[in-house]
Amino acid sequence: MIGRVAWLLARPGSSGAATLLLPITAFAIVTALLLTVIGGAQSFWRWTDDTAVGYQLLAVIALVLLVVPLASLGGAAARLSARRRDDRLATLRLLGATPATVSALAVIESAMLALVGSAIGVVGYFAIMPGIALVPFRGEPLGIDGVLLPAAVLLVVPLGIVLLAVVSAVLGLRQVVISPLGVRTRQDAPKLSWLRIAIGAAVIVLSFGLMSGLQLAGEASVLFLFLGAAFGGTLAVLNLIGPWVIRLVAQGQAKRATKPAKLLAARSVLESPKAAWRQVSGVAMTSFMAVFAGVGIALIDAMGGSGEMDREGLELIADIRTGILITVIGSFLMVACSVGVNQAAGILDRRELYRSLDMLGMPEPTMDAARRRAVMSPLRITAIGSAVVAAVVMLPLTGITLIVQPLALLVIAGVLAAGIGVVALGLVSTRPMLRRAAESA
Repeated sequence: MIGRVAWLLARPGSSGAATLLLPITAFAIVTALLLTVIGGAQSFWRWTDDTAVGYQLLAVIALVLLVVPLASLGGAAARLSARRRDDRLATLRLLGATPATVSALAVIESAMLALVGSAIGVVGYFAIMPGIALVPFRGEPLGIDGVLLPAAVLLVVPLGIVLLAVVSAVLGLRQVVISPLGVRTRQDAPKLSWLRIAIGAAVIVLSFGLMSGLQLAGEASVLFLFLGAAFGGTLAVLNLIGPWVIRLVAQGQAKRATKPAKLLAARSVLESPKAAWRQVSGVAMTSFMAVFAGVGIALIDAMGGSGEMDREGLELIADIRTGILITVIGSFLMVACSVGVNQAAGILDRRELYRSLDMLGMPEPTMDAARRRAVMSPLRITAIGSAVVAAVVMLPLTGITLIVQPLALLVIAGVLAAGIGVVALGLVSTRPMLRRAAESA
């Protein structure tokens, strides 16, 4: 849907509307999904019997696997079309506007877009809620009362989305205020420090240690804290490591390029490794989640094969299967949203480049081939790397046996293939938008 909307907006004279509509759409999706995830998870904390802790443990894992990627998608929404906003603000600075004026305009614009999108997202949450209420756990549906969030949460989450947008706007203003001419002429080459890898490696080692020390967690609250910190920290540092790795690979590809499409793809990645990472970060989260889904299915298979299960045991197996299915579906919804938003925004932000290449005589298929390669090449590295990191973090908890079990490997491969397929479909669906951008006057 996002790709289709962006295609309609990619006509001449519509860039202002696209700059507004895409961030609003992204904020609405993030808000609706975040409220839905929180609403579904809150039901598990209303149970107080002996098996409640097990369900709450699974809820913590699902929350981390979904909320952290949602926060990342929210950050991408906050940065959406930032280049076009920076260009406008830099022009104002060159015309004599004060830094205070530029700052106020950026903050107000970002806050208003986030507020409108969040309000639409709350409406979307209420539309989704009846379907979530029908999801069965422990033999009965969760019910409307189980998934309906308190008014305070419905207020705090949108305000948090607005705050995220404001913080992103303020952080992005530094370059505009310091060097408006560099922003306007696109001379701000990105710099990525090797410290990203050092910090990422340290967090992964710490997460491995936390998972190894789960047996030392005496109370359920400490156990939840260990799991949340290990999974959430690892997912967060993927966003730190990813751009650095992508840039390193693109540098080698640029040196070895023998065709125009390959060179253009590598240079597109090097122009902004962070933007290239955002194109594939959704699949990075899905790859991470795929390992958990594969291990969970393998665990269900092992438990079901024991032959001696009481009613509660069979109920638990069914609920784990339901939870895995919901997590996978939620993950793919985020991937689809991330792919549509980021690919549409990428074409809009490079509209002038594509128009210039078209005027120089470059065929549209060559431009599309370069765009596909600029996405699919980092995607392969991201998918495999994220799955390996997830396996390392999971190793102390499950052992190598469950991870390499054939059924687990089959599920992991299937989820990875589906995630890559979603990105490929996004590339195909936004191709008309590329054509419009290249042919625009």
